[in-house]
Amino acid sequence: MTIEPVVDYEALTAAARPDPGLPTASEGADRAADGPSPGQQAAAAFAAAALRAVLEVLDRRRQPSQLRALLAAGLADSVGALRSAAPPGQVSAVLRRVRLQPADAAGGAYEISASYARGPRVHAMAGRVSAAGPGWRVTALHLG
Repeated sequence: MTIEPVVDYEALTAAARPDPGLPTASEGADRAADGPSPGQQAAAAFAAAALRAVLEVLDRRRQPSQLRALLAAGLADSVGALRSAAPPGQVSAVLRRVRLQPADAAGGAYEISASYARGPRVHAMAGRVSAAGPGWRVTALHLG
């Protein structure tokens, strides 16, 4: 085993420094300290539960019909078709991380991205949740 020294880098020149008009990291942290809105928290909780249910359907631990209340029309059927095409007996998927990004200023829709693990491999999911009556519904879904 060889040990290599760490290379020191030159200090940033004035031209390479960030624009002073942009918020600094500490200013961004102050803004983030306010935390997510109650609507965003509800959407995040719903998204995590809905994506977990989708993975359970794909793993044959849940029936596709149970997704109809969570997913928009047609998406539950699409997930059911993926379930039929998947080989039985594969390693169960585990939802690892879910992130939300507001899709509109009113807070009625959020874009979601998530990662899940199946054995040693990590996969991605993306979609959109929208307000539907008193709750939320997944209106778009892409499995990677």
